[in-house]
Amino acid sequence: MQRIRVLVVDDHRIFAESLAAALAVEQDVEVAAAGSSPAALRAVERAAADGRRFDVLLIDADLGDASPPAAAHPAEPDVPAAVGGISLVARLHTAHPGTRAVVLAERDDPRRAAAALQAGASGWVAKDSSLSRLLQVVRGVLRGETHLPPALLTGVLRELTATRRNRTESERLVESLTPREHEVLRCMVAGLGRKAVAERLYLSPHTVRTHMQNVLGKLGVHSTLAAVALARRAGVGPVDLEHAPT
Repeated sequence: MQRIRVLVVDDHRIFAESLAAALAVEQDVEVAAAGSSPAALRAVERAAADGRRFDVLLIDADLGDASPPAAAHPAEPDVPAAVGGISLVARLHTAHPGTRAVVLAERDDPRRAAAALQAGASGWVAKDSSLSRLLQVVRGVLRGETHLPPALLTGVLRELTATRRNRTESERLVESLTPREHEVLRCMVAGLGRKAVAERLYLSPHTVRTHMQNVLGKLGVHSTLAAVALARRAGVGPVDLEHAPT
């Protein structure tokens, strides 16, 4: 019998262990639990390396919300940084596209549910759903289905439509930039200041200042932060900081 490998990711220990125990009763389900996003990332990587990757991840939408600030924990080499539930979905979707993710939520929220789907999730399920409903979702996403509570459908579609409309407008504005301005924008997305951009592109700081002003004007924004946000909506990525242009 083909077993479904499930990883429960939730920093509320009692909930995670209770859900894992309930799922483990099913003959075709093999389940493990992780109490944080770093623990989940390590578990997924370890399972993939062993050739026993997880099929479905059940991830708490509010993962890490009650955790102490990251500054309270000194950084350690090779230890992944903690991220929220939806950010974890996005990271794992990129690294392990064959693994399905389902977000477990305390409450229905069309905006966050839409964000979860855009991050790569295959479903959004209430934490108080019955075990039979959760198993239905787990098996459904493995068949390529997307699962949302019926009450969320209209709101999620509205959010996705608005996001697409904003993206289209952002793309149109970015397309108005010259190749050099586009390059400067990518430097801004990477977090480079005027001096660093000048050094990278072999331009004078005055010329870079002019390009940045032109970028802000054409994008219709008044700050670098707003320009970067618009650029990201349009799908503009940062320059590769490891390789300077020749």
